[in-house]
Amino acid sequence: MNKQFNGFRGLRIVGHLLRKEFLQIFRNRGMLPIIFLIPFIQMVILSNAATFDVPEVPFHLQDFDRSALSERLIERFTSSGYFRMTGESFARTKGIDELVSGNASMVLVIPEEFEKELVSTGHARLQLMINAEDGFTAGVIRGYAEEIVGSFNQDQPALIPRSLDIGNSPPGIEIRSSGWYNPELVYSDYMVPGILVVLVTIIGLFLSGMNIVREKEIGTIDQINVTPIKRWQFITGKLLPFLIIGLAELTIGLVIARVGFHVPMLGQYWLIFMVASIYLLVLLGLGLLISTVTDSQQQAMFVSWFFSVIFILLSGLFTPIESMPHWAQNFTQINPIRHFVDIMRRVMLKGADAKDISQPMAILAIQAIAMLSLAVNRYRKVSS
Repeated sequence: MNKQFNGFRGLRIVGHLLRKEFLQIFRNRGMLPIIFLIPFIQMVILSNAATFDVPEVPFHLQDFDRSALSERLIERFTSSGYFRMTGESFARTKGIDELVSGNASMVLVIPEEFEKELVSTGHARLQLMINAEDGFTAGVIRGYAEEIVGSFNQDQPALIPRSLDIGNSPPGIEIRSSGWYNPELVYSDYMVPGILVVLVTIIGLFLSGMNIVREKEIGTIDQINVTPIKRWQFITGKLLPFLIIGLAELTIGLVIARVGFHVPMLGQYWLIFMVASIYLLVLLGLGLLISTVTDSQQQAMFVSWFFSVIFILLSGLFTPIESMPHWAQNFTQINPIRHFVDIMRRVMLKGADAKDISQPMAILAIQAIAMLSLAVNRYRKVSS
């Protein structure tokens, strides 16, 4: 009976702490923008800006053939939505000058007798001069151009007049490609789930660490330490509000992703929230650990920023993990952001179930237990 009474009493104490924490959070005008404004501004901006798509590539045209087929090929480029013609010239050096000046990212050179060679032999030469200062962008531009030229090649029988047809040509191998899970190759579908992880990370890591350090700075930690509140009650009351706020912001972020960016949701929402709760426990434990080794909010901010930058850059959010060095790929296994980004993309875009994500989810669970245990053992009540 006494144990049951003590249990209810402990929960009542935690409830009072939660009420005190929420009041303190919402009364802090400096913290409210960090919680409710900055993450969603970050999500909207990054989801639109952090894309590897290259729309309306400026290109310069040098059409030395001036034939019907060359005109149709140029029309393919200008009507694709990928390219925007900035000018046309016939001087050989003019195209290079346009690349050097930055007025064009690509020069399309159609040589003389382009149509004649295509009609008579079925083959013709075409030159693409691409600015490759940014290797990735150059690869994207090349891919766009090859896709257009490939489509043009497939439509040769329809484009060449019947009177100029050279007869039956031997059948070739036709390659048709389709993208699974993102057939339109919309980059926001790939990016938004990762941005949602960053949004949750801000709440879990930055605010939890800064909140406890703030108690040290204003001196209220000493008042709490002389009360009969137990360690687990104090830590639960401190960390649970940020778990609740983090899940609430994830809910709003998922609504924005679905309504604002039309990102598909092929999996189950409950699975995302379950994994998000485990992930937040990892970050809350790390935030608590940071708060035990720092003496000011500024120190806590710098330490949190140090870890978050490394974790985000090695999470596969912006660059594929497969392209990293072997040692970096192994290091990402201890990165919680890497596993949550992977899970979010699998569930939202592939419709993965709990069995499909069991391995990264188990890693997050182990990290949550280890981080919280280490943080609680590191925390010590300081007597006044």
